[in-house]
Amino acid sequence: MMETLAEWVEGLSDKNNQHAYECLKHLQAACLSGNDVYQHFDRFVSLMGSADSYPRTRGLLMIAACARWDIDNHMDEIIDEYLKHIQDAKPITARQCIQALPEIARYKPDLAQTITEALLRATPYRYPSTMQPLVQKDIAEALRRIRALDTSQET
Repeated sequence: MMETLAEWVEGLSDKNNQHAYECLKHLQAACLSGNDVYQHFDRFVSLMGSADSYPRTRGLLMIAACARWDIDNHMDEIIDEYLKHIQDAKPITARQCIQALPEIARYKPDLAQTITEALLRATPYRYPSTMQPLVQKDIAEALRRIRALDTSQET
């Protein structure tokens, strides 16, 4: 059984995707209850650049989960690279990225406009016809949620 945060972080790259997914879930839960996971932000950024879509997706999800703790503005430094994954080569990774964007906008409202602009520029037509409507729906939902954040922050 995994017992330490460092082991979970290391497990994100495990070739056994079931194990890596379990590590992701543990880290996401830990991120909700404290900022200890944030110290591994650079590791998540390196995963975002993985040639393998599974670790790439896990890196993207952990970066989004850490947005709430980003007092050092690391997210601002990597946002352009992150947003490239809206149009990731793998549509499943793109969908996960898009679905995570409202979480980033929630905790990093200064990035909401940049995120919105990237979503509006996205071209889901690059994906197989079976995936296009799903990606379009994800983009519309992410935009709706980000706009709702903007409204709730004004009141």
